[in-house]
Parts: sequence; C-alpha cells; structure tokens
Amino acid sequence: MQATPSRLLSRLKLRHLTLLTRISPGDSLTRVAESLGVSQPAATKSLAEIEDLFGGPLFLRTARGLRPTPLGELAVVRARHMLQDIDHWALEMDALRGGHSAHLHVGAIPFISARVLVPTIEQLYADYRITVRLERATTDQLLQSLRAHELDCVIGRASVMIGMDELHHEVLYPQRPALIANPRLARRLARRRPDWREMAELNWILPAPATPIGNMVSELFTRAGVRPPSPRIQTYSMDVISALMRNDDSLVSIVPEDIADDLARGGHVTRVAWPFDWSLPPISLIRRRRDVALEAEERFVDILRSVCRQTIAAPSPWDERPGPPLPDAAGAATAGTSAMPSTPAARAGARPPRRGPARAHTLEDS
Repeated sequence: MQATPSRLLSRLKLRHLTLLTRISPGDSLTRVAESLGVSQPAATKSLAEIEDLFGGPLFLRTARGLRPTPLGELAVVRARHMLQDIDHWALEMDALRGGHSAHLHVGAIPFISARVLVPTIEQLYADYRITVRLERATTDQLLQSLRAHELDCVIGRASVMIGMDELHHEVLYPQRPALIANPRLARRLARRRPDWREMAELNWILPAPATPIGNMVSELFTRAGVRPPSPRIQTYSMDVISALMRNDDSLVSIVPEDIADDLARGGHVTRVAWPFDWSLPPISLIRRRRDVALEAEERFVDILRSVCRQTIAAPSPWDERPGPPLPDAAGAATAGTSAMPSTPAARAGARPPRRGPARAHTLEDS
C-alpha cells in the first residue's frame, strides 16, 4: 500500500521514528528493544507497523543482523531529521518560556573572526531577543550537521558543497592568506627576500592537509619546486596558535588576513610581509532550502550581512604598513614594491614568489 501523506499523518507515531533511528546495520531487534526499554515483541510489532505503513520491507533480517533496504535508508534519514526538528522546537519553546523570542543553532569554521560573530550575536539578541548556540568545526563537519538538521545555518566555505543540492549559499566576503610568526622571527624574515626552501625548513603550524589552507600551502611549495613542510602541529585553534608562538620563535603559520590581525592584537604574534599570489575560498553563508523561511534565521542573516559589510570594509591596520621589496625576474629587488601591497587591487597584482634555488645560509644567520 502506498505511503500517502494522509496515511503518514494519521498513523506515523514518534515511537516509530525513535525506533528507526535506533537501528544500526548489524543490530538485532533484541538489542534495539533493550536500548529503548521495551520488550522485543513490542519492538517487532512497531517495526511491522512502520513497514506496513510504508508498503514494503525497511530492513532485511539476516544472520548478521538487520540490514536496511533503500526504502529503509531513506526512512532512517527522514526520521532523524524529524526528531532533530522536534528537538529544535523544544529548545525554541524553552527560549520563549525564558523570555527570549527564539533560539538558533549556528555553525562557524574557526577562521571566522570574532569581529564578525560577536556583534552579530549581540545585535540579534539586543534587537530581537534571539539566543544562539554556536558550534565551531571544519566546513565538512558542519555541513554534515546542517544536513542532519542539527544546525540552522553555517558560516564556512562553500567549496565543499559538491553534490549537496538541498543546500544553497551566498558569498559574504573574500579571504586572503597571511603569514604569521613570533615577533622575533618575523623581524628576521622581513630582512630576507622570499625563499621557499628556507621557509620549508621552519616549524609550521597548519590545519589538516585536506582543508583549503592545508591544500594551498602544499601547492604553494610544490609550485616553487620545494617539498611541502610537514607541520609540527596541526590545529585550527587560534588560542593554541597564539600560545605556541608566544613561547617559540621558530614557529610560522598561514591564516586568513582578518584572523592574523586578530592574533596580532595580543602582541605575541606578528604578520610577516610575504607575497602570496592566491586567495582562499570566500566565506559563505550556507543554508538548507526551506519551503517556509524561519523568521529567526532571516533576522540573523540580515544582521550578519550588515556586520560583514561594515567589518570587511574597514581598513586593516596592516594595510598602511610597508613590506620588503619583491625580487624581480632576475632576482634583484624592485624598488618601491611592497610584498604586502596596501590595497586589494595591488594585492591582486602582486608578483608570485621567487622560485630560484635557496641560498646556502639559513634564517639564523641574521
């Protein structure tokens, strides 16, 4: 029998949804019943009701336990989404009872500046009394949560959205890379022409190789004919990067420019004038396609757009600082050319790094 909307509305129960989400491949109904605190016959009856409702078997009973059919896989995914939406509904009701108007679950990658997140969250509550739970992780992890209805929206990089047709995105602002180091090491690096072989010998803090920065750093050194460095530490944590560089002047890292400016405010990390001829994938707002928009989410998005325009439009204090001259094609310094041009247009036209052989001396010679 066909699972029509009217049949689902009249016969599908929350206990059916809960049962579906508790069944893992290889499970037995006995174990599932124990996890739910019901008898095995009761679990068997509930599963039979669900399969009758959907008009076909959802699981194959094998010697190795239950195995979902294609119909069962779809039913499990939808059941998880529905239960997650109910959880969100309960949290929103709690928010209303607590004097708030709504509650949002927002994901953001670590490379989103607090100068964007903090005023957005503060204004959202001040204007509309909407509370926010903020989750930090990589974009691929956050998108899994978004697709599972555990998050309402994500601030991350849309470059990993391939095949996720149920999502849509809008670009919020661009990001460019910046080299950072302990101030003592930064001064030594600033007295040198760009040399990627010497850079590869330093101790690096980088995110995982599969991330946009990890991929681009590997490509940067490979294009220069140098084996990419193996990072001493792999982390996205800004607190960890700052603390490590404060105590160790052999460490360098590449982070987005706005994050580098945030770290430099603490005084233990300095941006190094260094030429980069590439940009990071832009920061985007990623959302699920909805038939009916969530009012709280729309208010959050409006404020976020405004804050991004104001924050990104504000000049960085670094934009006024001159960098060392870039080498020309023959290896000589080009007078008046900064390794970190002061305007976006100049940055876009910056020369690529010199790719000649490394000099025999090391950074410690200076």
